[in-house]
Formats: sequence, C-alpha cells, structure tokens
Amino acid sequence: MLIVTTVDELRRQTGVLMRERGGPVGLVPTMGALHEGHMSLVHRAGEECGVLVVSIFVNPTQFNEQSDLDNYPRTLEADAALCEANGVDIVFAPSPAEVYPQGFATGVHVSGLTDKWEGEFRPGHFDGVATVVAKLFGMVMPDRAYFGEKDFQQLAVVRRMTADLNLPVAVIGCPTVRESEGLAMSSRNSRLGTDDRTSALQISCALQAALVEGMTGNTDPSSLLSLSRDIMERDGILEIEYLAIVDPLTLEPREGELQDRDRIITAVRCGGVRLIDNMELRTQRALQETIPAGQATGTGK
Repeated sequence: MLIVTTVDELRRQTGVLMRERGGPVGLVPTMGALHEGHMSLVHRAGEECGVLVVSIFVNPTQFNEQSDLDNYPRTLEADAALCEANGVDIVFAPSPAEVYPQGFATGVHVSGLTDKWEGEFRPGHFDGVATVVAKLFGMVMPDRAYFGEKDFQQLAVVRRMTADLNLPVAVIGCPTVRESEGLAMSSRNSRLGTDDRTSALQISCALQAALVEGMTGNTDPSSLLSLSRDIMERDGILEIEYLAIVDPLTLEPREGELQDRDRIITAVRCGGVRLIDNMELRTQRALQETIPAGQATGTGK
C-alpha cells in the first residue's frame, strides 16, 4: 500500500495500478479516525473496483467552529495501518495547501438540500462538503465513490452535485454500520461516557420503533414521530435538534401518508456530543406487494 500526499504522485501511482490491473477506480473519502463503518465502505469498494483509494483529509471548510477543527482526531498512522490490513491500494493524505492552494477562490453550493436539517444547525457545512468532494473527484478521478448512509443528507447533497455538474462518478450509498447494541458507528462515540452511551442507545431504538410501526400499517408521519420522540425523551438526557420523516430525494418533510422508503432522520445532543442517525422506513402495503401470491394469505404451498 502507498501513502501519497500530492495530486501529481496520486495520479502517477493510480496510472501505474490501472495499467497493471485495469479499473474501475474506487474512492472512499474520509476525514480519518477510521472505524469499522469506514471499513464496510472499503470492503464494498474492494469487491467492485480494480484500484482502491482512501482519502484522509480533515477538511477545514466544513467546520463551523475552529475549536472543532483543532480538536478533530488526527490518527494517520493508525488509519493507514487499518487501510493496509483491509486491502487499500493508495491512501491519499493531502495537506490543506494541496487541496486549497493560495488564491483558491471557488466553492460549490447545492441549493435546496443544504438549507434544512444539518444545514440549519451547521450553516455553511455543506458548502464545504460539496466543495471538497468536487475537489477530490477532480484529483482522484474515480469511477465510483462510496459514502455511508449514516450521513444521509450529505449523501443526497453529493448525489445532487454530481448529477448537476455531470461528473462521471457513480455515487454509491452503503448501509449504516451499527455497534452491537444498535448505536450508529461514529468517531464521536468514543467521547460518550458510560451513562451517556446508554442514553444514546435510545436513538436507534426510537427510529426502529417507527420502522416497525410503519411496517405494521401505521402511515401517519406525525404518529410515528411522536412515538420516536417519546422514546428519545424518556429519561430527559437526549436533546433533540431535529426529528423528521422526509422524502429520500428532496429531504422535504413528508406530508400526508408515509411513502415506502421515506427516511426518518434525527440529530441529538447527548452529554455534549452531537450524534446523527437515520433509518429507511417501509410500508406494510409495499412489503405485502413483494410477497409471492398466496403466501400473504397463507395459501401458498
């Protein structure tokens, strides 16, 4: 495995591997502090791509607070070892000056998708995300790029940007990886104390409750949200920033009946740690339509 820090070297080494193996080139963009959630993206990319690049770059333009940027964990040595153990070909770890050289004056803004939910609580965040992802696509020139569904709004923004700019990259969303008790994997989980971690488990429980309720026939979004909110507020520890059921493409709040594959999304603060999560919801009607004729009524043989 190679660790490269410049675009020129990245392209040279990628070209060598392409000539040896062929493509496609897969990219897993990260900010480091890697965990098994990231590795699930690596494994998916490794199965589908001839050359696998993981970028590790703590992007300064997507942080709202300087202190958050300063305190973000930087563990390149450990991250590189994890990448090597999981079959990564190239770790691309550029400096801020390599990504944003002197005189850099261009940004990417995705209208509509970025002014709500995470965008409301983290103004400017998605401009930084869209800009750095566009930069990474231009530097790495991947055929496929892999993103976790845990950051569902980010995934929607990247997909919209890629389509709008006609970028020749397939954006692949991968399922959220969870710890054994259900908590969505995140580098922030390490900052949770024992009691806070117990409270944080209510997040996935609340979303799962809405999922089950929808699958059993409840199509009222307000009822499902009330159920989830009651679970999250049970012990008074979690502070909900937002909780909504949204259209998975537009991220607009669902009005009227729940639609199959809507998303329930949330952000909460738990003991000073901000956590996000989401789940895809299914409807009873859609699930019944996927059951072979006869089995739904018990007459199948």
